[in-house]
Amino acid sequence: MVDMTTPSTVNETANTASSDTAGAGEKKVLLAAPRGYCAGVDRAVETVEKALEMHGSPLYVRKEIVHNKHVVKTFEERGVIFVDETTEVPEGANVVFSAHGVSPQVHAEARQLNLKTFDATCPLVTKVHQEVKRFARQGYQIVLIGHHGHEEVEGTAGEAPDVVHLVDGKADVDALDFPEDTKLIWLSQTTLSVDETMHTVKLLREKFPHIQDPPSDDICYATQNRQVAVKAIAPKVELMLVVGSQNSSNSRRLVEVALQHGTKEAYLVDYANQVDLEWLEGVSSVGVTSGASVPEILVRGVLDLLAEHGFNTVEEVTTATEELIFSLPRELRPARTNR
Repeated sequence: MVDMTTPSTVNETANTASSDTAGAGEKKVLLAAPRGYCAGVDRAVETVEKALEMHGSPLYVRKEIVHNKHVVKTFEERGVIFVDETTEVPEGANVVFSAHGVSPQVHAEARQLNLKTFDATCPLVTKVHQEVKRFARQGYQIVLIGHHGHEEVEGTAGEAPDVVHLVDGKADVDALDFPEDTKLIWLSQTTLSVDETMHTVKLLREKFPHIQDPPSDDICYATQNRQVAVKAIAPKVELMLVVGSQNSSNSRRLVEVALQHGTKEAYLVDYANQVDLEWLEGVSSVGVTSGASVPEILVRGVLDLLAEHGFNTVEEVTTATEELIFSLPRELRPARTNR
């Protein structure tokens, strides 16, 4: 997989100049870029769109296709039925697996029910699945850094449950116990905070100096890029508004990153109407970003609300450009015509 993101430098001079020339009472928004949909989410949403277009409803989706209330609600209005387990899908029906990935057991359940499946798993999540299988075959015990109960880690751990050990912070690291000659490697959930993950890695290295690093970075490029943009904005604003859902790991991490890097207050909202106007009292600078599963229309709603309350100057702060595109599942790609 080629990472086609191109780092760029935030224009510090331009930002400083605009701040210096701004009027004393000016209210300003710093808008993070990149933000919103990543390539994996775009692929997952388009997978449901295409499956509906080609096969109609009812169309079943196991778990939320992505962790965003608006996206799920919009699809429900179009006849998509979201279920928690594959066994809830009627025999022979059409089902989409979410962007977060599923375990081999889920695939087996689908075969038993003769389901027509469309796998919307993000290719970057699939990469971690392949790493688990490869290192399990090579005799490693695998320490998976991630959040308990998250769909992604359940699917990833399900590739080799006997050798995968999930850790979510110091207590889990302390609880690990391996013989000295154990082959160890760590992998991670793709949507974690980079800083938080490296802190856990530090704890692992202190306890198991011989633990190996993954062959390549597991935290997804989009997660990292959105965190870098927030780090650039956080010291310059009094308030950070992150658009995203509470069950979105990468969105919640953006709130944490903002608070860790200088923002006095930061909040996670699904919609503009969830912004408490008291948050804006006495504030002249607001940062705005969104998680990787958030459609841009929701960000625009927040910007419109801020404009209604005097935040008319919007400056986009760009820290990277993203050009990566993932192909749809083969079953949903346009048929080739022979000439």
